[in-house]
Amino acid sequence: MKKENLRNIAIIAHVDHGKTTLVDEMLKQSGTFRANESVQERMMDSNSLERERGITILSKNTSIMVEDKKINIIDTPGHADFGGEVERIMKMVDGVLLLVDAYEGPMPQTRFVLKKAFESGVKPIVVINKIDRPEARVEHVQDEVLDLFIDLGADEEQLDFPVIYSSAKNGVAKIDMQDEAKDFEPLFKMIIENIEHPKGNEEDPLQLLISSIDYDKYTGRIGIGKITKGKIEKNQNAIVVDKDMNQTKVRVTTLFNYEGLHKTEVDSAGVGEIVAVSGMENINIGNTICNIDNADPLPILEVDEPTMSMNIIVNDSPFAGRDGRFVTSRNLKRRLEREMLSNVAMRLEEVSEDTFKVYGRGELHVSILIETMRREGFEFAVSRPEVLMKETAEGLQEPIEYVYVEVPEEYASSVIDKLNRRKGEMVNMVPSMGSMTKLEFKVPARGIFGYRSELLTDTKGYGVMHHVFDGYSKYTGDVPTRTKGSLIAYEQGQASAYGLSSAQERGVLFIAPGKDVYEGMVIGENSRIDDMVLNVCKRKQMTNVRASGSDDAYKLAPPRVLSLEQSLEFIKDDELVEVTPKEIRLRKKVLNRSMRDKAGKNKK
Repeated sequence: MKKENLRNIAIIAHVDHGKTTLVDEMLKQSGTFRANESVQERMMDSNSLERERGITILSKNTSIMVEDKKINIIDTPGHADFGGEVERIMKMVDGVLLLVDAYEGPMPQTRFVLKKAFESGVKPIVVINKIDRPEARVEHVQDEVLDLFIDLGADEEQLDFPVIYSSAKNGVAKIDMQDEAKDFEPLFKMIIENIEHPKGNEEDPLQLLISSIDYDKYTGRIGIGKITKGKIEKNQNAIVVDKDMNQTKVRVTTLFNYEGLHKTEVDSAGVGEIVAVSGMENINIGNTICNIDNADPLPILEVDEPTMSMNIIVNDSPFAGRDGRFVTSRNLKRRLEREMLSNVAMRLEEVSEDTFKVYGRGELHVSILIETMRREGFEFAVSRPEVLMKETAEGLQEPIEYVYVEVPEEYASSVIDKLNRRKGEMVNMVPSMGSMTKLEFKVPARGIFGYRSELLTDTKGYGVMHHVFDGYSKYTGDVPTRTKGSLIAYEQGQASAYGLSSAQERGVLFIAPGKDVYEGMVIGENSRIDDMVLNVCKRKQMTNVRASGSDDAYKLAPPRVLSLEQSLEFIKDDELVEVTPKEIRLRKKVLNRSMRDKAGKNKK
């Protein structure tokens, strides 16, 4: 296809602003599907975790045909923890659709992905979505977007951005709010007119930067990227140049481009096309494929460094091996090494034979990997997240998060007090719609761990929090962590209603009657600061002496069931999260009580 007929765009937005729904409608209205074809909702969320959580985790490619023009679309993650995905796909596009909710306006992750787009020099089109919401405030949101562009240092050309108004759910878009909206025709027209076609000469030697990696059990590793210069053909001999400038001769065994949601095998592709190539066993993200007689690599793909780490440890609990199929250190190491090949923002370090330190961009970034592994049948333990400090000429520095909190007005003082204790600095406070208040803070990343559950408790469930990495700043000293201890099981056995009835007087329980427990397992949160060991397996002794009311049922409050992210936030330094395909348990690192007491005395 001629490069003049190509448009390469990425769609970027905050979580839940309607990005994947917009792509669905673009695919439907461009005639990608047959009239009688059964189509599921949120087609681009192909990963089961994405469909469950309603977020985009992995960037994905698709394309649509509008008359004789082909628009390649890349759906990008909306969460800053997956920024590695955003950074590398910016190398593949010439423009972005910035999707903003007509009520919420620009949000933290909008700021993050837009900053990456500006750094790459791509042209933005602003799409104000969900204009059908009764509380939509379109003009205010448009002004907020302009303020954000200025704040992020957009140049004059980027500040002169076109705006379109849409309702992705209803499949309509319009240039002016007074116009009648029928379909997405105005959006397609705006993309074709405002986004430039790819630059580059097809007569020049080949340059293809690999920006993403896929895997197929038949063809092996598949490299995905945009052709910057030249032309590539099936069965062509080429050279792959890696980040260390090492050159490897390869053969392009298969060549694909994207048509709708499918990859289609082609014989050749030219400048500007986004293609997938196979036949290169050790191809990696950031490699450049060049002509065999002209090795001219593109600049190395730069990705922001990780800001936190956590240890993944071979499970050694008494229940180890009950649920998981892959439990050994060899299995864990192989799986983690495979993840590093495609997850460019993640790092791996082997600490010991049974402990691996994983570095990531945030708690969600690593927890998605943990959840994926447990669904694949892996079983392991995970330590508390730790932030990564930097030693500079100015002294020790730590990662800072920009935190946005929206709460009812009466709870604002409680939120301000709690975040100030966690070394947070309030930078803005503005009234929001109704009786809500928007608060903005700069908080050390250490201060965020475990705060979300506190926020929900303090605000009776009404508080909403988003945070995004803001940079490094001077170390602020110790941050108070969890102020309550743990309730710990005394022995291995099955929890009974009789044992739990007395335990619930001590705090909040995480387990129900009939649950298997072991010595050292955390079964609840204590109401006091210290840990407390309880026998939840004890049963009422059967005697021939009966008392009035002895047969009454025990009244137990429903247990608090923690998700994986909540478990990681809850644990202290001496605790672990045990992850299996069927269970998420909390436990002490040292299970035996007397050994824990000795270790505590030695520390003092």
